[in-house]
Amino acid sequence: MANNTLIVGGSSGIGAALVASLAEQGHQLVHLSRAPEKAPDAASCRGIRWDALSEPFPSDCLPERLDGLVYCPGSIRLKPFGRLQEEELREDLDLNLMGAVRTLQATYQALKRSGRASVVLFTTVAVGTGMPFHASVAAAKGAVEGLMRSLAAEWAPEIRVNAIAPTITDTPLASRLLSSEEKRRAAAERHPLKRIGSAGELAGVARWLLTEASLVTGQVIRVDAGLSSLRML
Repeated sequence: MANNTLIVGGSSGIGAALVASLAEQGHQLVHLSRAPEKAPDAASCRGIRWDALSEPFPSDCLPERLDGLVYCPGSIRLKPFGRLQEEELREDLDLNLMGAVRTLQATYQALKRSGRASVVLFTTVAVGTGMPFHASVAAAKGAVEGLMRSLAAEWAPEIRVNAIAPTITDTPLASRLLSSEEKRRAAAERHPLKRIGSAGELAGVARWLLTEASLVTGQVIRVDAGLSSLRML
């Protein structure tokens, strides 16, 4: 029986790489984004337009059973704390946390029907490692981590819930921070492995959590080139 998987944010970056990878593996996919036509094209994929910031969740797009769910949308708003506006904090919280909440509430029954479903959320290395100018995104993604742990406990044993915490990754979302070779080298040098991640590498970790990590739940998987745990002398 083919897996039914829903990917929110499947039109670019990690989400698009995951759509392509899962389609190749034979998953039946529904992907939601503001520009679904930009997602990888495959016979097993159906794209639906949805703006997580402003529109009700399109529940009529769901299959009766969902075996996997990935919520990819995120933001990188880097500003000194004193210059953050309240509406900017709310927008980051709405996209990162409340968009995930609306998705999870709308899909819970379909996930439960699977009996073996896996949910993957995205956080950031900045939650566990204090970084200047990251207050807004770290606060929003910290809330996502709390939600993940709570649901992993509440929804066990039928549904596994985990999160991935990347460092800066070579995606359109981070393009402003990687817009020159000098910036790319500087970003790589901040990491013990001296490199930045690719969308495909992060998609591979999400695919593992969806399809193979049957004993893993309630975990934040740090995919950060050693940034959060290693100090190089």
